[in-house]
Amino acid sequence: MIFNGGTRMRADLYELGCLMVVLAITGASSRGWAVEIGQPSPALVIQQLDGNSFDLSARRGKVVVVSFWATWCPPCRAEMPVLETVYQRYRGQGLEMLGLSADRPHDRDAAIKMAQAANYPEALLSEARTNDFGQPSALPLTLVIDRGGTVRFKFSGDETPVTEAKLSAAVAPLLAEHPENKP
Repeated sequence: MIFNGGTRMRADLYELGCLMVVLAITGASSRGWAVEIGQPSPALVIQQLDGNSFDLSARRGKVVVVSFWATWCPPCRAEMPVLETVYQRYRGQGLEMLGLSADRPHDRDAAIKMAQAANYPEALLSEARTNDFGQPSALPLTLVIDRGGTVRFKFSGDETPVTEAKLSAAVAPLLAEHPENKP
């Protein structure tokens, strides 16, 4: 694309600038969202709002649900009761859950206030010591990770929203699997 007789280089710089603005507005990382079903879960080490440490790699042998959300996201707020219901139903069977607020640091107080409505552990993504997930490209985003640390299901508001039935159907069989039966 050429602008007012300008050079191709000027057009390329303009397009690059637009891309950088989009990345800045969405909070997307330059490396992108690299989490795929069937792949090992990325590393995550973070302090939860209750002060306890959460290290995803230390959760091997457990089924873990990780949900990315933000205070400004209406679908995120709508799915929090669904997550709470599933957590209450299966936590006695070994389900672990972590809500990760993707809010910016200046919205910390609002995120903490919203997180208090949930009984499952919550943390602020911006405060992660290790975050190989990066920033999600869309919210809400909920991942189900099996006992071996593999991402087995991904629910996202723009593709496959999480429902109680879908999340239960994903979690229950994984909880029923015994680690000693895995290859």
